[in-house]
Amino acid sequence: MFTIGEFSRITGLTIKTIRLYHEKGLIIPRRVDEWTNYRYYDTENVEQARAIRYLRELNLPLSEIGEIVGSFTDDAELLDSLVTHRARIERQLSQLRSVQRSIDEIIARERESRAVALNQDRVAEERTLEDVTIASVRWKGKYADSGVAFSRLFKRAYRHAKSKPFNLYHDECFKEDDADIESCVVVGPGISSIDGLNVRQLQGGPCVSLVFRGSYDQLEIPYTRLTEYVHENGLKIICPIREIYLKGPGVIFRGNPKNYLTEIQFLVEEVSDGKDGFQEGT
Repeated sequence: MFTIGEFSRITGLTIKTIRLYHEKGLIIPRRVDEWTNYRYYDTENVEQARAIRYLRELNLPLSEIGEIVGSFTDDAELLDSLVTHRARIERQLSQLRSVQRSIDEIIARERESRAVALNQDRVAEERTLEDVTIASVRWKGKYADSGVAFSRLFKRAYRHAKSKPFNLYHDECFKEDDADIESCVVVGPGISSIDGLNVRQLQGGPCVSLVFRGSYDQLEIPYTRLTEYVHENGLKIICPIREIYLKGPGVIFRGNPKNYLTEIQFLVEEVSDGKDGFQEGT
């Protein structure tokens, strides 16, 4: 017979692990001295240890290993257990792949936000927006209630989303309690409907935009600069105004509001009648 130290050396199991396996009934010593409580093992225990190590390498749980070691005598008897275990692993892999995709999306968003922050100079930029397909929720209420609308939107459109979330503001002026807001996300061009959401084309066109770094209660800064730019360049704003949330409260942490990134976009056209202001668009 082998002492526990010898058994440990033979099997490659630590003494702590051997004692754990004894407690769980996986490897029962051939003899335990009634006076000293010393454990002694034989060649059959060595064979049990070899089988357990092999099954642990397959990531089988100890509860199932105990049943296998206690009941099976031939590799062929493992078939049903291995088939069940493989199916369990496949489910775990599917879940992990889903988690990996979510992590990749968070990393991509954060890297994009960081790149925008590093290159941000807070100067108005003129460019042309393309027509896009959006999924949206249109509602009336306070601007601060956008989070509720975005929660509803992403519950249904998350896997189709191709952009940062954004709001369309259909009013030409500030509304305190009944602002006309459409919370949106761009979706793939092949998407024609999503249950519970409005899926439609959002018209693009010439626009002026500005990316602002700071908390939402400071958004008057980019709005002021863009409005001044529109006036100085003989342009007219076409509603709705777009407010794109490049970086806001995180999925896990609220983050520092001073580091939020918001892009304001005004669709514009040249003034032809000597007046400036707003014009309702689509």
